[in-house]
Amino acid sequence: MARILFGVLFVLAGMLHFVKPGMYVKIMPPMVPAPWMMVYLSGVAEILGGVGVLVPVTRQAAAWGLVALLVCVWPANFYMAMRPELFPGIPVWALWVRVPMQMPMIWWAWMYTRG
Repeated sequence: MARILFGVLFVLAGMLHFVKPGMYVKIMPPMVPAPWMMVYLSGVAEILGGVGVLVPVTRQAAAWGLVALLVCVWPANFYMAMRPELFPGIPVWALWVRVPMQMPMIWWAWMYTRG
């Protein structure tokens, strides 16, 4: 059941990249090239990873892909926490909570790399 929840969460999160791309562009650190393209690529990666962990033959590869994706997008969480003035609708404490919360998400994805 947890794997289904995990997969569905990533599919939904990936879909949001296409529904509200501006929200994701806003959280991109300035050093990220082509932020709009990165938003769409990461959305596709989340959707494919979410579906992939639900399919036994692709589960391990998809989970490794999501581990890598979660590590790659972690700087956006730091960026948000370091620049709270850019996100006035989000309490500063919530921005900082996002930083360590990436670890349980990486661990959850890693759990499915083992088969």
